[in-house]
Amino acid sequence: MDRAAVDRLPQIKNIVFMAAHKFGSSGNQGLTWAMNTYLPGLVAETFTKSRISAFSTGCVYPFVNLEDIGADEGVEPNPPGEYAQSCIGRERMFQHFSQVHGAPGRLIRLNYAIDMRYGVLCDIAQKVATSQPVNLSIGHVNVIWQGDANRFALRALAHATVPTSPLNVSGPETLSVRWLATELAKRMDREPVFTGDPGPSAWLNNSAEAFRLFGYPEVPLARLLDWVADWIARDMPTLGKPTKFEKRDGRY
Repeated sequence: MDRAAVDRLPQIKNIVFMAAHKFGSSGNQGLTWAMNTYLPGLVAETFTKSRISAFSTGCVYPFVNLEDIGADEGVEPNPPGEYAQSCIGRERMFQHFSQVHGAPGRLIRLNYAIDMRYGVLCDIAQKVATSQPVNLSIGHVNVIWQGDANRFALRALAHATVPTSPLNVSGPETLSVRWLATELAKRMDREPVFTGDPGPSAWLNNSAEAFRLFGYPEVPLARLLDWVADWIARDMPTLGKPTKFEKRDGRY
């Protein structure tokens, strides 16, 4: 967030913007807003001739009913919690300066990226491995392999718009958290334990437009389950950053 340091960066054709603050945001709202709103404004004001693919989050949407198959890009953002509100601020900064300077871009509304060391599947697998209850308060999710999310974000640079516009990035399935835990438990030879009851709504992301542009993710869900179950069963390292996907109040 050092303006002079940002000014010294080279003016380049393409930028992927990933700077953000989520974990601990409920205890440090000032830093959360500075990182998620002020910094994007600084970058967008500085790189006025660059195409910018800016990572955002599907958490900017309100909860949607399960029969709606997820929020598409036409749904107005209206989320709970300051973290998601600050992410709307990020989007608004990029939209404003994109409009002012004619700079093309896309806003990558992502949920949820999967790495063996991090993500919703990692969170669930760790609970299963240690016989801790899996919380079903958020009963359904979307997931996508991190490599596929990266690929979509890079390819989005070739589909940038003025002003910048949102593009949902997620997997194609609406996934039951109970089913995911059961499938991971089978692979790990464990018995899942559950707590809470799924509501009729969840943070779900309809990525049909991204699939139209780029095709479907290359890594299928069953392979993700195999990878994560094997990783956690062997007690391999994790990033120690729970996604807190099960929270409904937007406080992280």
